[in-house]
Amino acid sequence: MDDLKFNKVAAGFLLAALLAMAGYKISEMLVPHQELAENAYPIEVQVASTSTDAPAAKQGPEPILALLASADVDAGIKVGKKCTACHVFDKGGQNKVGPALWNIVNADKGAVDGFGYSTALAEMDGNWDYQALNGFLYKPKAYLAGTKMNFAGLKKPQDRANMIAYLRSLADSPAALPSDADIAAEASQLAQ
Repeated sequence: MDDLKFNKVAAGFLLAALLAMAGYKISEMLVPHQELAENAYPIEVQVASTSTDAPAAKQGPEPILALLASADVDAGIKVGKKCTACHVFDKGGQNKVGPALWNIVNADKGAVDGFGYSTALAEMDGNWDYQALNGFLYKPKAYLAGTKMNFAGLKKPQDRANMIAYLRSLADSPAALPSDADIAAEASQLAQ
């Protein structure tokens, strides 16, 4: 490229830059920038209270022992239908994706023969008493982190009571219903 052609190209870029700067200055003079007195679209933000006046509500399942005496086994069978994809309720039934649930009330946790439990459940001590079943049926993943049971849980206390009553009936000799003393102890425990 010869010197004259280079000068013309450079002058074109320089002129374009000068015109852009001049246009910006003229637009500022015609429409000056003004700070708004208030936002055009106000967004209200509620400030969280930091006071500890009210105690936090207890998370987790509601007490179940008082509901068991009046629980409906037939309603528990209906609730249990959603469990049949993974569990069998018959005596001597074969394990499916989940263990067989015959005689599960007051049985040791993680002790159904021939079923491969998650490590978390296999290492868990205790038995499936009414409170343990209530907590597990409320939300299995919250009750026991690491469980393989992919079930959202039963949020209604009456559904859990009916299901536990049904599970209780699945035994040659069903577990005893909770006594009045057990119910009172559970109520006083929750009051604390």
